[in-house]
Parts: sequence; structure tokens; C-alpha cells
Amino acid sequence: MVSGTGAGLYIHVPFCTSVCPYCDFAVTIAGEERRRAWVEGVIREAEMYSDIGLAFDTVYLGGGTPSSLDPEQLVQIVDGLRRNLDVDRQALLFLEANPEDVNPRNASAWRDFGVRFVSLGVQSFDDVDLAFLGRRHSATDARGAAEVLCETGFSTVSIDLIYGLEGRSVNHWRRQLDSALDLGVDHLSCYQLTVHEETVLGRRVANGAVTELGEQGLSNLFFVTHELLADAGFEGYEVSNFASAPKHRSRHNQKYWDHTPYLGLGPSAHSFAWGRRWWNRRKLRRWHGAVSEGRKPVEEEEWLSNEQLILEALMLGFRTAAGVDVNRLRERFAFDLLADNRDVVDQLCASGHIEVDGLRLRPTLAGLAIADTLARSFSV
Repeated sequence: MVSGTGAGLYIHVPFCTSVCPYCDFAVTIAGEERRRAWVEGVIREAEMYSDIGLAFDTVYLGGGTPSSLDPEQLVQIVDGLRRNLDVDRQALLFLEANPEDVNPRNASAWRDFGVRFVSLGVQSFDDVDLAFLGRRHSATDARGAAEVLCETGFSTVSIDLIYGLEGRSVNHWRRQLDSALDLGVDHLSCYQLTVHEETVLGRRVANGAVTELGEQGLSNLFFVTHELLADAGFEGYEVSNFASAPKHRSRHNQKYWDHTPYLGLGPSAHSFAWGRRWWNRRKLRRWHGAVSEGRKPVEEEEWLSNEQLILEALMLGFRTAAGVDVNRLRERFAFDLLADNRDVVDQLCASGHIEVDGLRLRPTLAGLAIADTLARSFSV
């Protein structure tokens, strides 16, 4: 754990009003009875971890669509977490929301029970894009929702956007970014459209109905994103995440990137602590069945070797603008990254992919674009 940093708590809310064709997450469409049962179940699961020995200073309600739950149910969840786990009273609460769920009443309720960071799943400000992506909101709905959230007084309002749709120009993507910036939000998450085989979109690609954007096109959009947002004063502190000021970075997500322990509750949720990673059953019925019987709904687990942890630390570190702290690797693993990798460092510096800042290796923008490749260049 990073010194002075608490663990992260993630709650997977598996409900959506419809399933987007590109979505690979564990989501389902369910009525009110199953939603109530899930709320009770996730609190019971939290009770099973009451002795885990972690203190949490961030709570992230993700999914799925957490905003589709009644505010009263969200309060019930947070109260149940606080009863059963060591959650700091000042813990930062994060909430993912869809535009169709945002209205002044809901936004005020979220703020009043402690939500400080709201991530709005806009994906695009173009109605044709939204139809292709299977979204239920319009571009007008998205703008209205962002305005409501900004007016409500959250500490940070973030917008999610997706790039890489075939047939869209670079200028089209620039307009999406400009639309988000015009709303005055504090944070942006810009994700490349990823095609998963088992999704509706994956099947469309497989049968030739949809064509994927090529690697060069995706690369161009990556650089355009970072350059345009940097010009607008947004720091690209991670491959896909941009903040208008350091205080607006996602403190919760940073835990994933620096190996801070985190606990995940709900179907398919992942956890990590003390070199062990485990993940829950994906199907809601199987997850709920285990919880109802008083058993942790763990599907599988793995214990990571020092070599695996070091490689992960490099992969995760090179995804961030902060890069890799050589001293921290030495303290955690008694591993001197530079001792056997001086030639690699020199080569990556010469190629313009990393910069050496004291005992920290920082990726350049070109390095961020190939973060995983950078990590695999090193001998561990």
C-alpha cells in the first residue's frame, strides 16, 4: 500500500435498463425485486469481509448503471458498507451515472449522501454515434445532464467519451471533445472502442456488418486526444484519463494503477491485496446463490509471484504520466530496475519513449501510446 493511502472499495451494480451492443461487463436487466435482493446481498457480502484488515478511503459505485437505483437504495448500500467495513467517514464516494437518470432531485440526493465524484456516461455528443452504440439518451439529454451535475455542486464532474468508431473523421472526434470542454466539466475519460467477441458488436464485426477502425486510425485519435486536451489545460495523467487540476484526478482509480489494495463486492468484482487477486462469480444468480448461503462468492483466485508483480507495476506505471518509481520497486521487491536494464533505458530514451527524472522513468506521449510494450522491454 502507498504510504498514507487507504484501500479502495468497489461495488459492482449489475443493472442496466438495456445492454449496449459493445458492452462486455457483467450486466443484466432486472425488475425491482431482484434489485432489492442484490442490495441486501451486497451488504451481506460486505459483512463477510468485516475482518479483512483494510481501511477504505474511497468507495466507487460502478457497473452497470448505479444511477438506475433509487437514491434510497444507494444510501442503504453505503450505510451497510459503513456498518460492516472500516470506511473512513471522510471517504470519497464515486458514482457512475447515465444521462437519462440525471435530474435535479437525484443529483441533489446523491450529493447529500456524500457523492463527490460523478462520472457521466455520455460516450458521444452525436445522435448517430449514440444510436450505433445503443445508448438510450440523446446528445441534448447528455448536455442537460452535465449541466445539472455541474450546477449541483459536486467536487468533480467527469464525462466518459468513446473514440474509434469506423467512418468518423478526426474533426468529428475533435467536436466531441470540444462539446465536453464547453460544458465546463473537471475531468474526462476517453476510451478507445474495444470489440469483444461475445458482444453484439463483436458478432457484427465477425459477420462483416461492421468494420473496425485500423490501428493507425486509433493511434491518430489517441494523439489528437492528448494534444487537444493538453492545449485546453487538462493533464493526461493516465492513458485514458484527463483532469483540469490535480484535485480532480480519480483517487480511486489511482489505487488500481499503483497496486494499492482494493476490495470488490458484487457480481464479477475483482479484489487485490497482499499479492493475491480474486474475483467474484459473474452471473447474478450464481453470485446471489453463494451469498444467500453465507459463502463468499469467489469464482477464482491467483497468487502473484514477485516477477508478476514487478511486471504489473511496470505496465501500470507506464500507463500514467507519473511513470515508474525505481526506489519504490527497490523497497517493495528488493529489485533494482536499472541494474540490468541500463541499455534498455538508454534505448527507450533515444527513441523518445521515456524520460529519466532522477530515479523515476516517465513515459513520453509516444511511450504512453505503447505502455504495455514498454513494460515488456525490461528484464525482470
